Amino acid sequence: MSTQLHSLKPFNTFNLNAMAANIVIAETAEEMVFVWQKSLADRQPVLLLGEGSNVLFLEDYQGTVLVNRIRGIAVRESDDDWHLHVGAGENWHNLVEYTLEKGLAGLENLAMIPGCVGSSPIQNIGAYGVELKHVCEYVDILDLSSGKIQRLTAQECQFGYRDSIFKHKYQTGYAIIAVGLALKKAWIPVITYGDLIRLDAEKVTPQQIFDAVCYMRTSKLPNPKITGNAGSFFKNPVVSAEQAALLKARFPDAPFYPQRDGQVKLAAGWLIDRCDLKGFTIGGAAVHRQQALVLINQQEATGADIVALAHEVRQRVGTKFNVWLEPEVRFIGALGEKDAVGVIA
Repeated sequence: MSTQLHSLKPFNTFNLNAMAANIVIAETAEEMVFVWQKSLADRQPVLLLGEGSNVLFLEDYQGTVLVNRIRGIAVRESDDDWHLHVGAGENWHNLVEYTLEKGLAGLENLAMIPGCVGSSPIQNIGAYGVELKHVCEYVDILDLSSGKIQRLTAQECQFGYRDSIFKHKYQTGYAIIAVGLALKKAWIPVITYGDLIRLDAEKVTPQQIFDAVCYMRTSKLPNPKITGNAGSFFKNPVVSAEQAALLKARFPDAPFYPQRDGQVKLAAGWLIDRCDLKGFTIGGAAVHRQQALVLINQQEATGADIVALAHEVRQRVGTKFNVWLEPEVRFIGALGEKDAVGVIA
């Protein structure tokens, strides 16, 4: 366990130069429990962090940032599945590459999603027709007050669109320490989104899907190591069938994705783009020119710059379409997480 006193810039993909009173990198559950309990005893706030790929620091953090680096990948097989037990501190994209190298298919659509494995169930990450809930078997959580470990089944995780029980009941006082995945041996390719529809379902391989997804993401999304960003800043809004019908009458070229519950998912990037916001800047923050769904740290942006930009985007989309975007990114204030919608409303 190492303790550091320095900038949070290496720990958030927006590359914001926020500061923390203390930063601790933990490699075991015992270390996490110790730091959590000591922080509470010292009456200091504590923030759990993976790779900081889905956070926006609004200001300096006044407590301890506890960075989860619990690693390890174990694989076992059953008659129908490959079962993986993955430490929460493993890098998600590295895991996708690892499975392909081992001949285990099922994660290829989720290539290049930034962040740690432990963050994947919180957001129920998804891309190109696949969500974590489709492959998740269980999530192991650590009660930081007692040190006890509990295993939640995928059903108990209450996965929704960019949502889970980890944003609610288990948001505070618990840490995800491992994720269990089940990958079907009888692999069925998912090629229903983007350029994947051009692939031949009869001949396509997992590696070809992986390569296509990587190409699409790198051609549209900025590399956070070069240009600070947190990927998709806003959730794709889900509206009623009635509201979707009204929008379709006004904007027949808009993308619409019917959901199983009768509602319709819209493309937030398309909505932002139709408000002519690509390249729009406030301070050091900007709307990315290739993908309007991404807000970037263009030139030494502050958290306040990005908040102001997000507010302007939300207002313009809301005024034009009567659809009010919600951030996918977590907003972190001086003492902890804040309601992102409330901040930018």
